[in-house]
Amino acid sequence: MDSAELPGLSAVSLLSLSACVLQVFCAALLTYRYGGMTSGEDRWILLWLFYDVIVHLTLEGPFVYMSLVGTVETSEGPLAELWKEYGKADSRWLVSDPTIVSIEILTVVLDSILALLLIHAILKKKYYRHFLQIALSVCELYGGWMTFCPDWLLGSPHLNTSRWIYLWVYLVFFNGLWVLVPVLLLVQSWFCLKSLELRGDNSEVIRKKM
Repeated sequence: MDSAELPGLSAVSLLSLSACVLQVFCAALLTYRYGGMTSGEDRWILLWLFYDVIVHLTLEGPFVYMSLVGTVETSEGPLAELWKEYGKADSRWLVSDPTIVSIEILTVVLDSILALLLIHAILKKKYYRHFLQIALSVCELYGGWMTFCPDWLLGSPHLNTSRWIYLWVYLVFFNGLWVLVPVLLLVQSWFCLKSLELRGDNSEVIRKKM
């Protein structure tokens, strides 16, 4: 099926989406390799975390580098072409926008570290697991808000929604993942911490009866 059959899907679009599928596949392999002894729920969380780290380091990391030494627009290579494709939906990513680059530096460094520590905490059943999970989720949500809110307040001059792939795939789907999943992780942490509180209350009742 060529791009003529799917309006808006260029060769670069297909390659970019294929790269995303490959990242998910790598995350699934890592989850299978390391997450076999965890619960089904935690395996899904590990899948997301491995994917999250892979995206931060293999996509956003090179973006930060290109933006610090020049711009995506003037860069060359496969990753530059991928970001140029995304830049058709949000032109700020092409020109080293200070807000975007600042957020991405924090994302690549802090979020990657938090995600790796959280993977370790889940696999080793560490007591600080939900502290890290809440911290990472809040960071991801804050990053998403600060990526789009400044542009929304200006009337979205840099966002291009003229094609379905720009609006629904690049802007809504890929950015929406980093809203939906962190919210779900916050909810999961809430219920897990709540269950600890209930177990503590039950233990106190048992001690009093004894």
